[in-house]
Amino acid sequence: MNPPSPTPPKKADTAAAPADLKAAIKNGGKGKHSAWFWYGSLTILVLASAGIIWWRQISQAKNQPPAFATEVLQRGDVNLTITATGNLFPTNEVIVGSELSGTTLEVYVDFNSHVTKGQALAKLDNTKLSQQTEISRAAVRSAQALVALAHATLKETQTALARLQELHSLSGGRLPAQLEIDTATAATDRARANLQSAEAQVSQAQAQVLVNETDLTLAIIKSPIDGVVLTRTIEPGQTVAASFTAPQLFVIAEKLEKMKLEVAIAEADIGRVAMGQKSTFTVDAWPDRIYAATVSVVSYGSAVTQNVVTYEADLEVSNDDLSLRPGMTATSDIRVAESKNVFLVPTSALRFDPATSSTSTGKAKKSFVQNLIPMPTRNSSRPTETEAKSATDQKQIWILRDGRPESISVKVGFSDGHRTEVSGDGLTEGLLIITRANQPSSWPPPPTKFPSS
Repeated sequence: MNPPSPTPPKKADTAAAPADLKAAIKNGGKGKHSAWFWYGSLTILVLASAGIIWWRQISQAKNQPPAFATEVLQRGDVNLTITATGNLFPTNEVIVGSELSGTTLEVYVDFNSHVTKGQALAKLDNTKLSQQTEISRAAVRSAQALVALAHATLKETQTALARLQELHSLSGGRLPAQLEIDTATAATDRARANLQSAEAQVSQAQAQVLVNETDLTLAIIKSPIDGVVLTRTIEPGQTVAASFTAPQLFVIAEKLEKMKLEVAIAEADIGRVAMGQKSTFTVDAWPDRIYAATVSVVSYGSAVTQNVVTYEADLEVSNDDLSLRPGMTATSDIRVAESKNVFLVPTSALRFDPATSSTSTGKAKKSFVQNLIPMPTRNSSRPTETEAKSATDQKQIWILRDGRPESISVKVGFSDGHRTEVSGDGLTEGLLIITRANQPSSWPPPPTKFPSS
């Protein structure tokens, strides 16, 4: 028995839909699919397109940044500082030399050695000086012997003169002759002068002994202050020549716990710098560390370097941990003025103007040649001195109130470059200060248009 064969599909069913559609259109919508169905479908499609367009505009409006960038007005402190560079030095630095010439016998210290006042640093060979001292002492003894001889001679002449004078008195002036008495008197005077000369020679010989003994002490080079040895330029066996100038053997810095920073102040800033002002500085060796200093001296003398006039100022520096070393280069910020608990606004807010921002994009673009050759503007007049002064003191800032910019006149004070002190009526904490326009050409915003159906 054979299985039944599958029934073939009916081709009339697949072609029914187009036939019915044609029939409905031919019969004026009296078929299975009416014209209202197609009108409804078209309306739904238009409304869906409008909804998509509206949703996209709403999304773009949400993602679009606000028209203006603002910051909240707050109170704070602002400091006016002057930047200057310089180098660190010890408060007292002494160069130790030698007054004598000779050969170095011993050196007792090295660089970085801590020394006290009177401590021996080095010693010169004093053999020759010792011999010269003994010669001077012998000269003193010889002079003292001459003094004794002069004393004896004076005594002898005085005795002879006294005898002659007594004989002259007993003889009633007849004996001896006056010539003998005068000769004896002159001999006595010469003996007294010889005694004085001998005594002077003793003093001279004793002074020479003191000179030689002083040279013996100078042969030992000692520290004049308490401090630290920075440099040493002498070695044992080296010959020291002090014929014209004292050679530099050691450089000693007095107590590095206190140092000074010598900075160069520009000519335009020197009028603001005064003694007692506080300062901070940094050095390259410790870039993350800030040191404190105080202005101690402001020099009246000037220096000209590459046609730039500068004035030197000394700053006192505390260096208890000895992290700072002489010669380091430092960059200092001297606080010359400050204001506390004042209204502060970004400096860019003083330059903002909605009119300029809205028209900045509408300006004609200049050509390359016009950018290279600036053209003069018409009706340009230079402000007077009074106008310039008022323009400097009085400024205006713009605040954002109810979504729209509003100007307020303010008086400008100190500025640190980022923030500026302002004062005036209508300033309260919490105001939104406009710093710039995010969309210069979007104020006021254009109305939103939706496509019509």
